[in-house]
Amino acid sequence: MALYAIGDLHLSLTVNKPMDIFGSGWSDHVRRLEEAFSCLDPEDVTVLCGDTSWGIDLNESLEDFRFIDRLPGRKIILKGNHDYWWNTAAKMKRFFTDCGIKTIDILHNNCYFYGDYALCGTRGWFYEEEQTGHNEKILNREVLRLEASLKAAGERPVLAFLHYPPLYTGYRCPEIIRKLEEHHVRHCYYGHLHGPTHRRAVEGVVGQVGYSLVSADYLGFVPKKILE
Repeated sequence: MALYAIGDLHLSLTVNKPMDIFGSGWSDHVRRLEEAFSCLDPEDVTVLCGDTSWGIDLNESLEDFRFIDRLPGRKIILKGNHDYWWNTAAKMKRFFTDCGIKTIDILHNNCYFYGDYALCGTRGWFYEEEQTGHNEKILNREVLRLEASLKAAGERPVLAFLHYPPLYTGYRCPEIIRKLEEHHVRHCYYGHLHGPTHRRAVEGVVGQVGYSLVSADYLGFVPKKILE
């Protein structure tokens, strides 16, 4: 049994959204994902750190979910900025049940346990460089969601999973980082960064928290093993 993380699968098995337009690094990425996951065992757990499907609603994303469901192991998914299909947790769980999808769980205002560890997370927030400001309401909502997830961990050691990076070269989101440090998060795994922005990723311990980028193209479409 092992715990893995990977983000930004950007699946588009129904919609016309080929990822290789973003560079040769994305060529044949669905097959590469399937091949990499084939090495996992049925009892393994993989956290998918957002931007899972390009579908604009649950029905349009169904084939992407079925693809994920066929991959070995349990999958825990959180929201990314391109997950337009995302809905209430109750509606998503009902949809998965109705469609016979059995290996996908939702990380949203809650946490899951893996051995002695709590798996917590949310989408996070990101001060985009081209913006002159930021949406304070959305930021505050994400901070509250992260806090709810972290509080659900109780006294267990915490691993956090975000879509947006809480920091990278030349950038910090102090509100998110503060929550990670207040709750003594051991390590934070994040996605969102692609291509040339990989070089700005933070890898390693900053302050009290370790950080790792797990975008699919950064990992070569091979899930990152976190724990045995």
